Amino acid sequence: MYDQKKPPTSERMLPILGRSGIEPLLDSHTAAAMLNVHPRTLQRMVLRGLITGVQVGKLWRFRASTINAWIDRKQAS
Repeated sequence: MYDQKKPPTSERMLPILGRSGIEPLLDSHTAAAMLNVHPRTLQRMVLRGLITGVQVGKLWRFRASTINAWIDRKQAS
């Protein structure tokens, strides 16, 4: 049988060719920790249109820059 090994982590994390500067996505728990809220609260904020997130299947993903921009907007107002 053919023994297929996983590529090293550095190879698995390479960005898609042609797209430079790809920002990794945060899961709900990590993004919620940045705001010091419960992950479900963060998901409700997305559904209300307060924060931008992407739903992948049942999971939500967030860009750290989006979370930081939301914090900056709140501090400015």
